[in-house]
Amino acid sequence: MNEWNIIKSDPALSHFYWAISDLQAYIQATELRLTQGQVSLKDYATAHQYFGLHLIDNEWVLREWAPHASNIYLIGAFTEWRKDERYKCLRLNDGIWEGIFSRELLHHEDLYRLYIEWPGGGGPRIPAFVRRAVQSPLTNEFDAQVWQPETPYQWKMAKFTPRAEAPLIYEAHVGMAQEEGRVSSYKDFTKYTIPRIAAAGYSAVQLMAILEHPYYGSFGYQVSNFFAPSSRFGTPDDLKELIDTAHQAGLSVYLDIVHSHSVKNEVEGLSKFDGTYYQYFHDGGDMKQHPVWDSRLFNYDNPWVLRFLLSNIRYWVEEFHFDGFRFDGVTSMIYRDHGLKSKFGSYDVYFSHNLDRQAITYLALANKVCHQLEGVITIAEDVSGMPGLAAPINDGGIGFDYRLAMGIPDFWLRYLTKRKDEDWNVDEMFYELANRRPEEKIISYAECHDQALVGDKTFIFQMIDAAMYHNMHRHDHNLAVERGVALHKLIRLATLCMSGHGYLNFMGNEFGHPEWIDFPRQGNNWSYHHARRCWSLRDNPDLYYHCLAEFDREMIKLFRDHNLLRAGIGEKAYAHCADQVLVVYRAGFRFIFNFSPTNSYTDYGIPVGPHTYSLVLNTDVLELGGHGRLQNGQKYHSHEAPGGHRIQLYLPTRTALVLATDSD
Repeated sequence: MNEWNIIKSDPALSHFYWAISDLQAYIQATELRLTQGQVSLKDYATAHQYFGLHLIDNEWVLREWAPHASNIYLIGAFTEWRKDERYKCLRLNDGIWEGIFSRELLHHEDLYRLYIEWPGGGGPRIPAFVRRAVQSPLTNEFDAQVWQPETPYQWKMAKFTPRAEAPLIYEAHVGMAQEEGRVSSYKDFTKYTIPRIAAAGYSAVQLMAILEHPYYGSFGYQVSNFFAPSSRFGTPDDLKELIDTAHQAGLSVYLDIVHSHSVKNEVEGLSKFDGTYYQYFHDGGDMKQHPVWDSRLFNYDNPWVLRFLLSNIRYWVEEFHFDGFRFDGVTSMIYRDHGLKSKFGSYDVYFSHNLDRQAITYLALANKVCHQLEGVITIAEDVSGMPGLAAPINDGGIGFDYRLAMGIPDFWLRYLTKRKDEDWNVDEMFYELANRRPEEKIISYAECHDQALVGDKTFIFQMIDAAMYHNMHRHDHNLAVERGVALHKLIRLATLCMSGHGYLNFMGNEFGHPEWIDFPRQGNNWSYHHARRCWSLRDNPDLYYHCLAEFDREMIKLFRDHNLLRAGIGEKAYAHCADQVLVVYRAGFRFIFNFSPTNSYTDYGIPVGPHTYSLVLNTDVLELGGHGRLQNGQKYHSHEAPGGHRIQLYLPTRTALVLATDSD
C-alpha cells in the first residue's frame, strides 16, 4: 500500500486515499497506453516532427491526421486555389494522409491551404500542424504560409541556464507593449521592452497571446493554430530573436499556453477539421462546448489528441527555446462543470464525480514531458486549490512546479472595495497572503492582467479614480492620490514578503498604469487607445508613476540580491489589529507594516533578537513617492525588555519598513 507524500503532509487527505491511488493508476495506465513502454513520454511527443509541411531530401512532404476525410488536396496560387488531382494526398494507415511534392512547387512565404473532402461535404482548411498562419489585410481570412528561410535563425545563446532563484515574473503582452496606438511587434518588444524588464530586476518574462488566434481582442485565449506563433507580431525568427535577447539579458521566458480549449472556427481552427466534431473535441453533452467561452473542448481521452498537445509542448521548447509554461484555464479543465458551479470549501468537492480525470491525466503527462525536457518549469492557473496539483506525480500529485495564488488579488480587491481603511485586519491579511498547501509552491501576485481588462479596474484606478488624470504630479497634494500611492506600495511589498516561492507582476502595473485594457473592437470604434502601455508616465520623474516604478525596482532588487524567496517562508513575528501593525520575519529581515490610515506611532516597540538593525528599504522615501519621514541606512539598537529584546521605531501612517540584521 503506497503512502503518498501528499497525504503525509496533509493527513486530512487520508480519507481520499483510494481516489488519489485510482487517479495515479489511471495516469500510469494512460502513459503506458501511449508509449507501450517502449519510449519515454518525451520521445513519444514528436508528432510535430512527422506531421505538417517539411522539406525532406529536397522534396516537400505534407502529412496530416484526418480519419474521416475521403480526399485531401494541397491548394494555393499554383492551383488557382481550387483542388487539383495533381496535388492530391495519399491515404496511409490510421487516418494519416501524405503528399509528396516537388521542391519547386512551394517557396518561402508562399500561401497555401488544404482542401479536405468528407462524406457529404468538404471545404478549405489550414493544416493542424501549421507553423505559420497569416491574415489577409483585405479579407481578414487566414492562410497557411511556408516558412523556410534560406538561412535558419542562428541562436546567439543556444543554451540558457537561469540562475538558481525563485521566479520573479513579468507578465507581458507583445502587441500592447509600446505606447503607440498600434499592434506592437516582436522586434519592438526585443528592442524596447526587454531592457525595461531586465532593468526592473525581474528574472523571467511570461509572454501572453503567442499561439495564433484569429481575434486580437481575445487576449490570445482563443487559439486556432497551436504550432504557429502569432503572425500579427512578426515572423517566427523575430520571436526567436526576442527569446534569444531575453536570455542574453538573463531572463527566462515562459509561454502562456492554452490547452484548455480552442476556437470553434472551422477554416483556420481545428473544429470539424475532417468534417467531424469529434476528431479533436467532445461531440456531445455538457462537454461539447464551453458554456462561457463559446469554444470547443478537447477530448483528453483520445490518444491522438494527447499526442497533439504533448508534442505542442515539446515543439515550443525545442523550436523556440521557451523555459517554462503557464497553463491557462486549469480549473476549467479539471472539473466537468469547469469550476463554474462548485464552491471549493470542502475536500469532498475535489474528489467528487465532477472531477475530469482524463483532463487531469493530460496535465500530469504534460508536466512529465516538461520535466523530461530538463529545466522546463510549469505553473498552473488554478483558482480551486485542488490538493496535489502542484506536487510531484510520485508523491501523489499532478506535477506542476507552481500554482498561481489566485485568491490573493480577490482578497485585496475585497479590502479595497468592501472595507474601510480603518477596518483592515492585519491578522486576516497575513493568513490570506501566507496561506498555502504544505506540499506545493505558489506564485503570488497582487494583480495580473485580469484586474485590468475592460469592465474592471486596476487597483490603482480603484483607489485614485478620476484624480489619476489631473493630480499625479509629485507636487500636487491630493488625498486620494496620496492614499493610492501609499497603499499601492504596501500591497505589493506585503504580497511579495509573504509569498511562498515566486512573484508575478503584469506589464505596467508596477508603475500604476492608469485605466483599463480594451482591445480594438466594434464597441470602441476599433481604437488602440487602451491596448498600449504609457511608458512616458513611468519615465517622467515629476510624476508618481515614476516613483511607483522606482519603488518596485528597489523592492525586487532587495529580494533578488538576498534570494529571499528561496530563503524560507515569511513568519508572523508580531501583529496588533487595533494598531493595524504587522511584522513579518523572513531570513534575517523584518518587514514592518503600519496600515493605519490615521495613526503614526512614535517609539513603537517591536520584538526582535539581540542585534543591531539597519533600515534598508522604506516606502516613505521622497523619491519613491513618500513624505521623507524616514531615512534609509538608519540604525536601530535592540534593548532588553520584559519578554525579550525590542527596538523602538517611528512608524508613520501607511508606511512599511524593511530592517536587515547587521552581520556584526
